[in-house]
Amino acid sequence: MPGIVYLVGAGPGDPGLMTRRSLELIARADAILYDRLIPPAALAGARPDADLRYVGKRPGGHSMDQSEINALLVELGSAGKRVVRLKGGDPFVFGRGGEEAQALAEAGVPFEVVPGVTAGVAAPAYAGIPVTHRDDASAVAFVTGHENPQKPESALDYAALASFPGTLVLYMGVRNLARVAERLIEHGRPADEPAAVVERGTLGGQRAVAGTLAEIARRVEDEGIRPPAITLIGRVARLREELAWLERRPLHGRTVVVTRARAQASGLAKRLADLGAHVIETPAIRIEPRPVAGEVRAAAEAIEEYRVVCLTSPNGAALLMEALYAVGKDARSLANATVAAIGPGTAAALRGHGVRADVVPERSVAESLVDALRDVPVERRRVLVARASQARDVLPRALRERGAEVDVVALYDTVAEPLSDAQRSALESADYITFTSSSTVRFFMGAADGLPDAARVVSIGPVTSATARELGLTVHVEAERHDVDGLVSALLADAEARS
Repeated sequence: MPGIVYLVGAGPGDPGLMTRRSLELIARADAILYDRLIPPAALAGARPDADLRYVGKRPGGHSMDQSEINALLVELGSAGKRVVRLKGGDPFVFGRGGEEAQALAEAGVPFEVVPGVTAGVAAPAYAGIPVTHRDDASAVAFVTGHENPQKPESALDYAALASFPGTLVLYMGVRNLARVAERLIEHGRPADEPAAVVERGTLGGQRAVAGTLAEIARRVEDEGIRPPAITLIGRVARLREELAWLERRPLHGRTVVVTRARAQASGLAKRLADLGAHVIETPAIRIEPRPVAGEVRAAAEAIEEYRVVCLTSPNGAALLMEALYAVGKDARSLANATVAAIGPGTAAALRGHGVRADVVPERSVAESLVDALRDVPVERRRVLVARASQARDVLPRALRERGAEVDVVALYDTVAEPLSDAQRSALESADYITFTSSSTVRFFMGAADGLPDAARVVSIGPVTSATARELGLTVHVEAERHDVDGLVSALLADAEARS
């Protein structure tokens, strides 16, 4: 029985511009054939057992010929697979999706087309340029600028394009821009018409240059603009200076490295990206929950016996609640306990499970939690400290000195996450490197080949800073509030001070 092939547009680069339908199909796919220019996080939701195959074009050559891609789609679809053919932008806008659909139709393989946001509209929009405007352009033409300069004749009708009464949008035309501009001017397009080129549109590293049609190729060369890029020619390009909005975000042009564990990194990465940063995720650690067995199960089953329950991280808070659920309990089992969270991030994790922490110190360090618990009776009372397997003993030691019966239960282990060659290479452009725990510092420094000289180290708090200094790092920025919000605020303040 044949399967089905989905020709899916993944949008121009910003993962937030992927459609809900594309994400649903990626999550359900048996096989995914993807291109080079898909959003970085596009495959994050794929099934662990999905067959992922890169079939895009690589600089200097092709990974797979188009005819081979067509044959592979037919083969997988005919084998009963649910296949996603994932393309940057829209599959039917210079994406060769039409050829793939023809091959599938000829072979009798069912297929569907899922449109995506095309770069020819999105990149200009992110650069502050509308491709149509009531006063400046009532029409828009999408044109490929990727032609072989060795061909004796062009496939483009330059006379028609020169006289087109609206905006010209060129895809893949950076290398041939000088030739394209020259031919347009030869056929009557005004040499002083506004033009703009947008590199890496919608991504954190987006850059744009503007000028006249006569000078735009030189401006592009001077600024070192490289593919992927979109070129606009028309009166609407003059609106860029007035309407540019991306560059006005406070972290635009800054590259920020997030070393947090992958499962927790997305929130911080999104916050930074929304502020305009180019975010590089290089998770230095991985959180491995311990099974609800042994001491974890015993603590969960006896939770009502603890008069004080201390959580020293958001991970610990979430995993304790999951352990309670596993043994048939929930937040109500904590009703008679004083619940202490080491900081606002941990308190927020508890609130997500319906638990309001009774004790939350202003500074997210064990010493502050010890002080905050000073007026809480603990003598001859059972106290639970739920935490990572490797953590400082400041809190349990202080509680025992006050006569408490302390059970320290490790809910998870923190293990190293190796860095890929691509991640190591990306680090070289970093402006900021963020650390959200001592373990991220230790494991990152063990995996990385040092830090770029220009990179500024941002720490979530004093314990993390102390570890960084022990390892020879200079801490340039330390959050006053020891959670993600505090870290972002501190980084923003430093970037504004240095702008």
